[in-house]
Amino acid sequence: MINIENITKSFGELKVLEDICLKLSAGEFVALCGKSGSGKSTLLNIIGTLDKPDSGNLTIDGQDILSFNEKGAAYFRSNVLGFIFQSFHLEPTYTVYKNIEIPLLIAKMPKPQRRQRIEEVLEKVDLLDKINKKASILSGGEKQRVAIARALSNNPKIILADEPTGNLDSTNGEMVMDLLKELSKEGITILLVTHSEHDAKRADRIIHLKDGRVVC
Repeated sequence: MINIENITKSFGELKVLEDICLKLSAGEFVALCGKSGSGKSTLLNIIGTLDKPDSGNLTIDGQDILSFNEKGAAYFRSNVLGFIFQSFHLEPTYTVYKNIEIPLLIAKMPKPQRRQRIEEVLEKVDLLDKINKKASILSGGEKQRVAIARALSNNPKIILADEPTGNLDSTNGEMVMDLLKELSKEGITILLVTHSEHDAKRADRIIHLKDGRVVC
């Protein structure tokens, strides 16, 4: 599903990633661990087509990602990838419905189908009763579950999760990890960036980065 070969990335004279080689299978749940500055988020951004490496090869779902222009990368993101962030990235003045609707509008999904899909993903994260509530009044755990629903809205094959429990208490963090584990069992490939050893142990496999290199 994801094949990374000899990826390197520098910012000026600072080498952030060096000769990264990884393979992730379809439906695999992989945790990417390492200290701050180890290159985790940079690698996630490259896989998510939000950045490009200096050298190396990257194929996802059989496609040469690094050959995409900006329009091709945007299309790939909206049709194959789902993103979950530590800080939720919800528009607080929008309702839950409108927050989840954003990627579907970008994908030009017709209105009746949008409504059906939004209700489906909210039911999956047990928040259908919050569909018309503004994001600003939700708890942290509810916000992250809305973010997961939004990530699921375009039926992604891959979810990239960057510290999704970092702003949550242990109860809500566990609920988010349960959701990710369930999605993996349904066949979605999950790449989780985390500092939490507890969360990492929920994955099928743990990859450690240190100073921009895979160490185990």
